[in-house]
Amino acid sequence: MTTLRELVIERAETSPHRCFLADARSERSLDFAMLRAAADAWRRELDAAGVPPGARVLVDVDDPLAFCAVHLAVIAAGRCSVPVDPAAPAAQAQRTRRSLQPWLVVSDRAAIRDMRVNPATGLPADPAAPVQAGGERAGEPRTGSVALLTSGSTGTPKTVVLTECQLLHAARCVVDHHELSSTDRGFNPLPLFHINAQVVAVLATLVGGGSLVLDRRFHRTGFWQLLVQQRITWLNAVPAILSILALEDVPAVPATLRFIRSASAPLPAAARDLVTARSGVAVVESYGMTEAASQITVTPLSGGHPAGSVGGPVGVELEVVESDGQRCAPGVVGRVRIRGESVISSYAEGAAADRIDAAGWLDTGDLGRLDADGYLYLAGRRDDVVNCGGELVHPSEVEQVLLGEPAVAEAAVAARPHEVLGAVPVAWIRPVLTLDDEQVSELISRLRLRCEQQLSRVKRPVEFRIVTGLPQTSTGKVARHRLRELLVADTRRPEPVPL
Repeated sequence: MTTLRELVIERAETSPHRCFLADARSERSLDFAMLRAAADAWRRELDAAGVPPGARVLVDVDDPLAFCAVHLAVIAAGRCSVPVDPAAPAAQAQRTRRSLQPWLVVSDRAAIRDMRVNPATGLPADPAAPVQAGGERAGEPRTGSVALLTSGSTGTPKTVVLTECQLLHAARCVVDHHELSSTDRGFNPLPLFHINAQVVAVLATLVGGGSLVLDRRFHRTGFWQLLVQQRITWLNAVPAILSILALEDVPAVPATLRFIRSASAPLPAAARDLVTARSGVAVVESYGMTEAASQITVTPLSGGHPAGSVGGPVGVELEVVESDGQRCAPGVVGRVRIRGESVISSYAEGAAADRIDAAGWLDTGDLGRLDADGYLYLAGRRDDVVNCGGELVHPSEVEQVLLGEPAVAEAAVAARPHEVLGAVPVAWIRPVLTLDDEQVSELISRLRLRCEQQLSRVKRPVEFRIVTGLPQTSTGKVARHRLRELLVADTRRPEPVPL
């Protein structure tokens, strides 16, 4: 099997001056020859610093080109890259450092003095800088890895370590499904310290031999014009971005654009349909998680998948089971679990051992159902289910009804404790436009009517809270645990609930 180092060498030898990465906001770029030079330089620096094979190297780099050069170089050098959010407060960065115990820190922050990186080249900027060794010496693996903290929507962090083999397998699955080649030029405005951008955007582009334009963040102004200027063939996005684009006029679409990819959270059908209608290209929906090196399921590249589905499994095994482990019949909601070459066999430090069984099946924590054709429909997280008087209310079902109202941009449902029923559903709504008090009342009335027409009594929210924004995780998912915490702390008397 080709290693990452071998892949970098191959690209540099066959296409040395072909652009690999480009900065969306400047003329800077990184070709394959420059990538190999950076990988070789960092390998020498890590060896000289005494960083053992497999040891963790924390990558705290803000510049997108330099980040990719360091991140890939660390893995190719047989070490473990630990990417972190460069915009995180210092206190959070210190907590991450204590938790993951890196041997070395590579950063472009002035305050960090372990080892510096030159943003212009991705090469070591100050080899003479003092190196602070720390953490436990790792074993002697022949290939590199990535370590990431993941908490999903629960807020409880766990360390996921993905091997080089797992990362490359996942990237190849993305390349095969998306039909990526050397002629493709992707656009990624998503954070590089998350697994989606690392595998789906950066690593898949390297495997496919194409190029990728990196933007530090999404900018709605001039977005489509930028895609035209850069001759983009595919876009890596999340629902929050597509929901914004759905409300915008599209002045021009690149003639080269083949598809738009959505990941990290459920995509409202209305947003998907509007973006498809206005851009003229298919929106590919996907479902993934850090524990599977990103992608688990994905809809067909040509579009036309069943409404509400996140597609079928690609490169992994997936099943939906009852609480006793028996497979659910098609259409029955149960626990989603996965296994495969890109799926972890354990969490670091033995955490959450009960989520992975002896046969290698990982319990994702998600609920869903499969149709007769093997398409997956997610029904939310197990922790999110509202147990109302013994009736289980899946938030996603209620949210889909609420999102059917054109005036609603985002909707989230969470459980509020109830002394009689145990819990009742409460809906949080972010409108498309700013509303005055009268308009808020009218919107709530319309939402109540929709729920009465489409949901059984127990599934109807007892309260609608109109907000300007919903709390989110760093990957764009609604942080439901924060909503639940707010509701638990809420001392207001709940509205009467029909028994």
